[in-house]
Amino acid sequence: MTQERLDGVIVATALPYTEDASAPAGLRPDLDRYAEHCQWLVANGCRGVGPNGSLGEYSSLTDDERRQVARTAIEAVRGQGVVVVGVHGAGAHQARHWAELAAEDGADGVLCLPPTMYRANRAEVVHHFTEVAKAGLPIMIYNNPIDTKVDLTPDLVAELAQIDNVVAVKEFSGDVRRVLEIREVADIAVIAGADDVVLESLLMGATGWFAGFPNVFPAESARLYALATEGRLEEARALYEPLVAAFRWDSRVEFVQAIKFGMDYVGRFGGPSRPPRGPLSAEQRELLGADMRKAVEHLHSVAV
Repeated sequence: MTQERLDGVIVATALPYTEDASAPAGLRPDLDRYAEHCQWLVANGCRGVGPNGSLGEYSSLTDDERRQVARTAIEAVRGQGVVVVGVHGAGAHQARHWAELAAEDGADGVLCLPPTMYRANRAEVVHHFTEVAKAGLPIMIYNNPIDTKVDLTPDLVAELAQIDNVVAVKEFSGDVRRVLEIREVADIAVIAGADDVVLESLLMGATGWFAGFPNVFPAESARLYALATEGRLEEARALYEPLVAAFRWDSRVEFVQAIKFGMDYVGRFGGPSRPPRGPLSAEQRELLGADMRKAVEHLHSVAV
């Protein structure tokens, strides 16, 4: 069994597109820009990147695009950071297929939801991850009961942790009580999955952050993680509280568009999303703009 625990700050990378009339919905993944973004995140202190997650719009990609995105991330940060590829699939055979391709392409680990289009029961969830584990890579199981309608409760996580190669759980229920509950019953790394409870989760013993808004604030997010894990609570709170209003967008329906908006706001390229995701409304842009302005003004005041 692998000992890699997949902790630290690993960024669920947003995927840039460029206009291309021949591509689905007229948008083609901009792999050159994506490679540069992955390198920028690692250069700014993040441990690694996670292509083909929900934030990476994996479900809107063709199979060829999905593999190209994973390969691009792996090549971009090879030797500099870890790459944890999203291998989510409707069933065990699809997820295992993507995990095997990730292993073939040189990934360091995989992130995997339970079956994504079916409300699986306990036995089916265990079977799902048992199959994915056969690819041989470290697995971060992903608890997102909001989207999958399957809750990886602490007792179920403890059972899944007995599967070879299951080494971490991305906990996105929003219930910070889960961190201690999981640590009490399972030998597994608990990874903060929701940006707006990251500090609370890290203080309760989470050892990683699989993160969205570090696409916007990588260096500051790496510092927040370091402060929290070093027990420097006063400094961590001073950094976190002005950012958390923006971080809350990571838990909203339009989280992909919101994080891309944030990237555009700070001078990076976020750009559009592929359908079915549409643009933010004028009201959402105004609210998010205010949250981003608060965050950026605070960071600027601290820097000067």
